[in-house]
Amino acid sequence: MIVDVWAQVTTERFAGQPWLKTLWKWTGREGDPQPTSVEKTVAAMDRAGVDITLISAWSSPEGDLISNSELMEQVNEAPDRLRGLATIDLTDPMGAVREIRRVADGKRIVGVRVVPWLWDLPPNDRRYYPVYAACIEAGVPFCTQIGHTGPLKRSETGRLIPYLEDVMLDFPELVVVGGHVGFPWIDELHTMAIKFPNFHVDTSAYALHRLPPEFVAWMKGIGRKR
Repeated sequence: MIVDVWAQVTTERFAGQPWLKTLWKWTGREGDPQPTSVEKTVAAMDRAGVDITLISAWSSPEGDLISNSELMEQVNEAPDRLRGLATIDLTDPMGAVREIRRVADGKRIVGVRVVPWLWDLPPNDRRYYPVYAACIEAGVPFCTQIGHTGPLKRSETGRLIPYLEDVMLDFPELVVVGGHVGFPWIDELHTMAIKFPNFHVDTSAYALHRLPPEFVAWMKGIGRKR
């Protein structure tokens, strides 16, 4: 089975974000980002041979870009092909806990994703900690982005050590999935993956030929045991 672990069915609010335009040029496509649909997403999955896709809700300091309610509607349109990763508002920690309890059922909504650069808050900021406890309680992973930031935002929040290492030490039961490989802090990624059995990495956002050589070498060596 082939699973795409990072995608979103974009809304007009999401497509209109200024930081998204800086990523758009990497794809070689002309014009501005546009909203899409579940139908188009599933068609793209079929063309690529993808069986299941994890689609994300997105919250930001300016509000929801793709709300959890919209996410659940999207998943319900193609329940055999889509699973959801919920979002939360980091400025309202208890509201975030209640939202995770409301939506994260482990079947349709199978995890929580927060992108630290969007909030300019590293993962060991105190506002995340109730979220981690709620993820453990719900039995779902916390998914995040590691490594540099593609949009014109600070990359520091994507460092693994000390920020994500602190989290793994404070919450040994928490399952964490770090997306986008972790470049340029590949040595920190290797250390984290060896040190913490509940820490995982996904290779989203990278074509195979663009994966860092040191990451590929690690996967062929000690990384094969993870």
